[in-house]
Amino acid sequence: MSMTSPPGWYPDPQAPGTERWWDGSAWAAHTRAAQAHGPGQPTYGPGPGALSQGQGGGFGPPTVPRHLAADGPGGGRRRVVGLAAAGAVLVAAVATGAVLLADDDSGTPDAAPATTAASVPATSGPERSASPTATADEDSTELVDQLNGITMPIPEGWEKSSSVLGSGTTMYTDETYECPGGGSSICRHGRVTSMTATQSGGAGTPKTVAEQDIEKAAEEAYDEDALGTRIHGGITSHTVVKSQNFAVAGRSGYLVRWRVVTGAGPGGYVQSLVFPSHTGTEALVVVRFSFDAGPDGPPLADMDRIASSIRPIGDATSGGVGSTIGPG
Repeated sequence: MSMTSPPGWYPDPQAPGTERWWDGSAWAAHTRAAQAHGPGQPTYGPGPGALSQGQGGGFGPPTVPRHLAADGPGGGRRRVVGLAAAGAVLVAAVATGAVLLADDDSGTPDAAPATTAASVPATSGPERSASPTATADEDSTELVDQLNGITMPIPEGWEKSSSVLGSGTTMYTDETYECPGGGSSICRHGRVTSMTATQSGGAGTPKTVAEQDIEKAAEEAYDEDALGTRIHGGITSHTVVKSQNFAVAGRSGYLVRWRVVTGAGPGGYVQSLVFPSHTGTEALVVVRFSFDAGPDGPPLADMDRIASSIRPIGDATSGGVGSTIGPG
């Protein structure tokens, strides 16, 4: 029984020499140049032992994503071939059952001949037997955003989110508490999420995207939860604490930080940090921070420390430049 592969970069059959992002349930638009395989990492060339194969016998994801291949040239022929292969497997299974039921004169059943089922090319997503390329080691001290090609340290007393889907790669403080505004949600004192930036009105700069995103970050952290409950009593006011250039992993970025006052509880600090990705099309990345302002909230210095330590996947240094490159 095949299962869906984890999110990761897989070879893109439509563009030799490139890889496409699989988010765990569907193909994304993100692509990048194929990465070299290090020691212990899987190769995707022909060979035995794979549960599924793509064009040319290569291991890994489907030969073409469903939304790209359903109506493409040869699509109908591939469906006919697939049905024919499935029929051959069914006939072989029936024949094997008949042999097993047939007894000889001594009452000993005949041995069933060995059969090899024809493999049917996958069409909806990569098989779980295939591991994504350039998958970072599972390290409890690092938060890895494979899609955007960055890592950042996980502070002591924090943990990764166990969810592999949703909006971004997230870590948060391990301690939970009852939200001050009520409702059934459980709150955390600190949260950091890395995601691909979305922007309205076409292409934007790190500054314009950060200035647009900060309001969304504040609303998500301190206004309403997914059920529409004002778990902090809603936002009553905010103050801009920082709005400045900030270099991230050698890339020129921008951050905006607000101090948020809420109707219940101590409120907190939210920050949107935006910079170009090191992978694929170099789309803008936004890292959202939310820290409670009360005595139980994380030290505000950790917000700067995490931002300064963001680095590309595979970079063995201690992080990016992480310093202001403009007025503070």
